[in-house]
Amino acid sequence: MNWIGRKIHLYNVNIGLYMLDWWERYLFNTLMLCLLWYILRYLTGFFQSNLETILQGANYLLQGS
Repeated sequence: MNWIGRKIHLYNVNIGLYMLDWWERYLFNTLMLCLLWYILRYLTGFFQSNLETILQGANYLLQGS
């Protein structure tokens, strides 16, 4: 068994997916990828909207020294 195969096997065992059918695993993994995508999209939007405020605070701290 190669390295990727071992990681997939550990993922299936640790999450409990080994007892599901192939289509149930596919559905679960698809839902998890969608959830991860929405979380990453939210975080990037949050940091982009607040980046200017964060940088202004950093400039204020640097100028105050």
